[in-house]
Amino acid sequence: MRPLVRNLIGLGGFFVIWEAAARFGWVSSYSLPPPTTVLPRLVELLGTESFIRDIIATVLAWAIALVIAIVIAVPGGLLLGSIPGLRVATRAIVEILRPIPSVALIPAAIVAIGGGPETKITLAVYASIWPIMFNTIYALDELDPLLVDTARSFGTRRTRVMTSVALPHAAPFIFTGIRMSAAISLIVVVGTEFLAGALRGIGKFTLEATDGAGRVDLVLAGTIVAGAVGYLINEGLELLGRRWFRWSTVVREAP
Repeated sequence: MRPLVRNLIGLGGFFVIWEAAARFGWVSSYSLPPPTTVLPRLVELLGTESFIRDIIATVLAWAIALVIAIVIAVPGGLLLGSIPGLRVATRAIVEILRPIPSVALIPAAIVAIGGGPETKITLAVYASIWPIMFNTIYALDELDPLLVDTARSFGTRRTRVMTSVALPHAAPFIFTGIRMSAAISLIVVVGTEFLAGALRGIGKFTLEATDGAGRVDLVLAGTIVAGAVGYLINEGLELLGRRWFRWSTVVREAP
């Protein structure tokens, strides 16, 4: 069976169990409306301009954050991975900053940046940098010294060795880090929209749905859309990885 068919069967089974749980009273249908209630509401939402704008706002913030994270993390990883002294000197500050959850920085980000889209983008960049950077550093640790020595024996400059030897070797590792950061970035963007508020976004839509009467069907519809966006992003990156790095076991074995 093709992966798509297996995925559809698994998804169908999940919806059947969900429907049965609500219909037979295993869970409260108010707290967890069945798919026959949520999915029609989702179809209605996809026909509204406001909800489409929320989806676009979230995806756009995710894309901007991921691009910025790549631009910062790849050169930073190459520097830290190729200059041992710099790596040792920055290890303490990196290990202090890396474990800090992005949501813990929301109040400080709002005070420093404001409540606009810059806040969710900044926090998503912060969270997305680390997997890309550390995968880049790890790739350089695995680089065969013979390749570097051979390049230098031909008089190749250090920067040329970095771009023509180290970077191609590290590319599959970097791409795996990008896939990990893509999911993290989306989680942080939606979470920040929900916790800090936003003018547009899936998180903002979910937050508004919880106000007043608490439309759980709308909350679940927004959650399904966020999950579908994440699934499509991961599948798209996986297809690109298989096409670009089909020779590498790193990409093939990535989660």
